[in-house]
Amino acid sequence: MAMSRPIRVLLKMAAAGAVGALIGARLGHWHAFQVVHAQMKFPVSMWLSVGLWMLFSVYWSVAAKDSAATKASESGTSRQLHLIAVNVALLLLVLPVPGLTRRFLPASYLLVAAGLTIQAAFILLAVWARRHLGSNWSGEVRIATEHKLVRSGPYRFIRHPIYTAVLGMYCGTALVSGEIHALIALAIVILAYWRKIHLEERALREAFGADHEAYRRESWAWIPGVY
Repeated sequence: MAMSRPIRVLLKMAAAGAVGALIGARLGHWHAFQVVHAQMKFPVSMWLSVGLWMLFSVYWSVAAKDSAATKASESGTSRQLHLIAVNVALLLLVLPVPGLTRRFLPASYLLVAAGLTIQAAFILLAVWARRHLGSNWSGEVRIATEHKLVRSGPYRFIRHPIYTAVLGMYCGTALVSGEIHALIALAIVILAYWRKIHLEERALREAFGADHEAYRRESWAWIPGVY
């Protein structure tokens, strides 16, 4: 059946309105994308910091192959909770999250250089500690078969130098960033590793008894002079 002229006009107006709405929506999305994209751009200094994190991750993945069998460990739920916390913290550390990009430090090449230097130095501490820990190392809180109480290298002074190194690396990147989201990441990782240290101290105390108590009296757990 043929359509009357008024109906054809109405259909054309509806079609034009739909096309206009679609174009407007697309333009609006594109504008929003451009705003977010502009906020998400990394300065070169942050790319350098991310590059250091990637180098650390590659080394850690290779070194993780040298790990003894597990005798006793924390629960899977506990391990997953820690992984979620540190992964969220790492994303917050490097990503300029919209709404959290206000600076807590002034933009300064000197601060950036200091941050990258601190990050690199603590990566070296982590590598040094990992080499002394040997097959005792594990990503989870656990006691390995034939586990030994390591007290050589950085373990002479700090009971958890790898966690000290991770905290130092976060502090280095936070200096490079200078933005609020990095401070939030730092707070999350402090809580995550504070919890992990307490779990690990309890496991080591149960495994080594008096030897671990003597070690506790002669060393710092995490941050020399503080804790």
